[in-house]
Amino acid sequence: MTDLRFDSIGTIDYLDAWDLQREVHAKVVAGEQEGTVLLLEHPPVYTAGKRTDPHERPTDTNGAPVVDVDRGGKITFHGPGQLVAYPIVRLPDHVRVVDFVRRLEEVMIRTCADFGVTTARVPGRSGVWLKADERGEERKIGAIGLRVSKGVTMHGIALNCDVALDWYDRFIPCGISDAGVTTLSVETGRDVTVAETLPVLQRHLETYLAWEPYDATPDYDPKPEPSHGPRIELLTPSRG
Repeated sequence: MTDLRFDSIGTIDYLDAWDLQREVHAKVVAGEQEGTVLLLEHPPVYTAGKRTDPHERPTDTNGAPVVDVDRGGKITFHGPGQLVAYPIVRLPDHVRVVDFVRRLEEVMIRTCADFGVTTARVPGRSGVWLKADERGEERKIGAIGLRVSKGVTMHGIALNCDVALDWYDRFIPCGISDAGVTTLSVETGRDVTVAETLPVLQRHLETYLAWEPYDATPDYDPKPEPSHGPRIELLTPSRG
């Protein structure tokens, strides 16, 4: 079991949260603080990862800023009604980055399952998805984008609880134009808030970031994702 600290900090501006991540990251790297997960919401903001193409950016942001960030991945949206978790943790020697990604995806999958929503990974595409069915096309409910520097992680996951989906009409989410976006509220037919979801997500983070073996949820059929580099920004290959 790994010592893990959880800080629930409510709603915070994206740039302020990014500064906070860097402060915590430096302390974890230096061994001055245990691994920490920041749990929060952001005011409306678009964040563009290193693989974002110009045509994927929103032309009308409805006043939300577009921030270029140092994580892997493409462009996504953060806003009220979306639960964001930034795990800033040192990866154990036996946990590769890809395993860390799968663990965070499993956290979102298990959280959705606790609300009666069946999800899984789609090989070739990042995040957590619902299958296409009579209710609509294949749709994404949880996003992931990470950076690893000096063996310590930054950025993380975003799970849509009751976020307003019209924000996603203004750009190509994660660069994927042939699928939709959804929320726990839409899929359950009731209002599922961040406050209700947070303790459930935290419980699963505690489980999967203890680094014990686990049985992964079976994947859906693979689909290609536009590819222009890794979904994870690796600043240094070493853990020194």
